[in-house]
Amino acid sequence: MAKIDEKEIESCLKEKFGFDSFKGNQKEVIESLIAGNDTFVLMPTGGGKSLCYQLPAMLLEGTAIIISPLIALMKNQVDSMRGFSTDDRIAHFLNSSLSRSEITKVKEDVRNGITKMLYVAPESLTKEESVEFFRSIKISFFAIDEAHCISEWGHDFRPEYRRIRPIVESIGRAPIIALTATATPKVQHDIQKNLGMLDAKVFKSSFRRKNLYYEIRPQVNATKQIIRFIRENPGKAGIIYCLSRKKVEELADTLIVNGIKALPYHAGLDAATRSKNQDMFLKDDVEVIVATIAFGMGIDKPDVRFVIHYNIPKSLEGYYQETGRAGRDGGEGKCIAFYSYKDIVRLEKFMEGKPVAEQEIGKQLLLETSSYAESSLCRVRVLLNYFGEEMTENCCNCDNCLHPKPQIEVMNDALKVLKTILAVKERFKQGHIVEILIGKESSEIKTYRHNDLDEFGWGDDHDEKYWSAIIRQLLMFRYLDKEIENYGLLKLTDEGREFMKRPHSFTITEDHDYEQTESESDAPSSGGALDAELVAMLMEERKRIAKKNNVPPYVVFQEVSINEMATQYPITLQELKNISGVGEGKALKYGATFVELIARYVEENEIDRPQDMVVKSVVKESSSKVQIITNTDKRLSLDIVANALGISLTDLLIEIESIVNSGTKINIDYYIKEVLEDDAVEELYDYFCTDESETIQAALDEWCADGTYTEDEVRMVRIKFLSEKAN
Repeated sequence: MAKIDEKEIESCLKEKFGFDSFKGNQKEVIESLIAGNDTFVLMPTGGGKSLCYQLPAMLLEGTAIIISPLIALMKNQVDSMRGFSTDDRIAHFLNSSLSRSEITKVKEDVRNGITKMLYVAPESLTKEESVEFFRSIKISFFAIDEAHCISEWGHDFRPEYRRIRPIVESIGRAPIIALTATATPKVQHDIQKNLGMLDAKVFKSSFRRKNLYYEIRPQVNATKQIIRFIRENPGKAGIIYCLSRKKVEELADTLIVNGIKALPYHAGLDAATRSKNQDMFLKDDVEVIVATIAFGMGIDKPDVRFVIHYNIPKSLEGYYQETGRAGRDGGEGKCIAFYSYKDIVRLEKFMEGKPVAEQEIGKQLLLETSSYAESSLCRVRVLLNYFGEEMTENCCNCDNCLHPKPQIEVMNDALKVLKTILAVKERFKQGHIVEILIGKESSEIKTYRHNDLDEFGWGDDHDEKYWSAIIRQLLMFRYLDKEIENYGLLKLTDEGREFMKRPHSFTITEDHDYEQTESESDAPSSGGALDAELVAMLMEERKRIAKKNNVPPYVVFQEVSINEMATQYPITLQELKNISGVGEGKALKYGATFVELIARYVEENEIDRPQDMVVKSVVKESSSKVQIITNTDKRLSLDIVANALGISLTDLLIEIESIVNSGTKINIDYYIKEVLEDDAVEELYDYFCTDESETIQAALDEWCADGTYTEDEVRMVRIKFLSEKAN
């Protein structure tokens, strides 16, 4: 390798990157790579890993090949490097997103020695045409970013990463630098072994990030808690991680309707949308990105103030790396994860059918994660110890340190669990053991005649949740194990048998209830109690507006809408239009004085609005509603629309009236003209102008009893009246 002295390195740092000094052990890493050594770098997110290969690439002869797992990550890194240079050709990426002509241009810049850094995906690296191209150029070194992807024990294993070493050898030997923000000692060894760099120079930085606050919350009302948290932290950037694309979309939509600037990000979106959403987040056009783990690798946004996990992740490595995207500038960073043991069970089910070895790895990773989530110990100590770094003091910046949870002694009950498992010869799963303990005579219990056991019902003084919590704790302490071949069968370990021989203190956290999930407990709130005083004021205002517009009061707002206003206290037109039966049209037409009245009432009476705590749900328009609106816009006969939906004309008219009552204007004049004379329409219309009944029943009694008009005819004119006067 070329002789580059310390002065040149420091000069490059200042002139090319604008820094006066190195962070941590960056300088030692850079000197190792420049000297031609294989180098392994374990450095937490925000520690400055990228500079460890970017600076040497600028100084060394040739082009550095940087292997990166995500197109979004490559784009971000290339944009960042181009920001440091006057020539955009200094850095390129080579992947499937480029056209043939773009690929030709990239290769031309590399061959001409202009490009110092070329980012490639591992899939691109292994293509024969790429290998031939790399053999024809001068390569300064290979950098493998997110190197944990190599290890089967890593949190984001990518099989194609296992093929990097033989490809590098076939291209031609050059120094290798492998970098990752998360790796246990086992993962680190796996990376080095697979890359053939067991003799590499190893540089480890402390995983301690003193500015990050860690907290685990039971996954109860998680959506509501997230919205409240964001509202309490206005203007702060954050990332919310979900396990599924569906939940990403749902949560992003919910945040948006609750007035939060948010966007989704997942692999199911097209590349242009993903790129646009990422850029909007980086440029602060939106506050929050809701994402799967596809988002965030290498994202250079230093001022992310919170990272929330809607679901507990699959591994502590993934959790640590994702939380590490908070507070990279050294400022505030809050890391909150919602946990339910049912998430763990769900993730375990995903592993069924996979090879036994893969299940074993996944099981161990999940066990570590659930152990961390349910632990009452200092969160940071648990994390650092997991990554092989010893920390003896508490962090004093996590929920367990700041709010210690009471413990209860359960030694005798733990022994009951172990004895029950032995009584059924270690052949049953957790649910079955719990049923024996609480004395539940289920069909399965009766089939195996386990209701005849001496142990049956000897734990009926506690419920299922209590016994499940003890079993999980026994699993975490390795007193129990779940069989892999027939996954889920509980077995005693050697440690468990030793515990039975020599019992000692065994505690669980008293106040955690991780069994309740959001699906059971996060039902939309109906809001606070009805404010009778405000109802009277709103009804009076409704009467005044109705008189002014010469319409019945219900046309302005129906009574159910008035009642909801007196519960939710909307003080803006935006909030008012989310009240049931209002919609945008009515809010704009009649709403101004109502929100003024409510705002004044709230201020004068110092009311804490439930509006600030209640989560507005995303209303999904039914396919039939969309079809009705579309077909009436096309002026299709209502008979045809009803037949298409498989309903009667009367039912269709009831559906249309419901749509109109919610604030949507629908014009069915074209159909009314086919079935009713003008004077009949005028007669019924005049009636509705003076009828103050909130329902249609009075009109039906008035006009249909003697056969003057049919029910359908009355309903049609009422729809016309409501659409024109109310909306």
